[in-house]
Amino acid sequence: MLAKNYCKVINQTAEHIKAQLSGEGSGHDWWHVYRVWKNAIHIGRQENADMFVVELAALLHDIADWKFHDGNEDIGPEMAREWLESLSVDQKVIYQVCSIIRNISFKGAGVTNKIDTLEGMVVQDADRLDAIGAIGISRTFAYGGSTGREIYNPGIPPQKHNSFYEYKNSNGPTINHFYEKLLLLKDLMNTAAAREIAVRRHLVMENFLEQFYNEWEGKD
Repeated sequence: MLAKNYCKVINQTAEHIKAQLSGEGSGHDWWHVYRVWKNAIHIGRQENADMFVVELAALLHDIADWKFHDGNEDIGPEMAREWLESLSVDQKVIYQVCSIIRNISFKGAGVTNKIDTLEGMVVQDADRLDAIGAIGISRTFAYGGSTGREIYNPGIPPQKHNSFYEYKNSNGPTINHFYEKLLLLKDLMNTAAAREIAVRRHLVMENFLEQFYNEWEGKD
């Protein structure tokens, strides 16, 4: 694709998503997408990925998250396809982008990751990086509050979800989410660039949890 058309499609897509998600309060807002987009560009260039596919998938990955559509895994890829077809994007690119959107999400500790392309790995890593570290902590509690979850309940232990059904129907306390997903992500990164960043962000979460439990018991 010519550079002029590449930039036009990317810019139109960014504006489209910004208009849809600005002001969203659960941590899945435009700024989440923006950060994933920028992370994906950083990682994708290092990995020599197809940057047109990477940028489009990063921008559209949360166009219709299953968490806010009754667990519907099809709506995101469908809406992305409609948008890209309206811009006359090549069908091969649309297929790649929609496949990434369908498979990008973490679906439980015991569920196999179905991402199988370099571009998908790049975008998945970028999305996962935004789920950990200081921003990841903030987003986790924003989402927990938006869904009415307890912050912490010592009587409700974390679960290892062996199916997507179990994972998407879980309603445990927010702290459990660290053990059910966030602390697992460092070792699930696909690319060297993401693994390097993840180590630092993982440590932030470990330090936070140590302080959290100290304060919970009135020790600090």
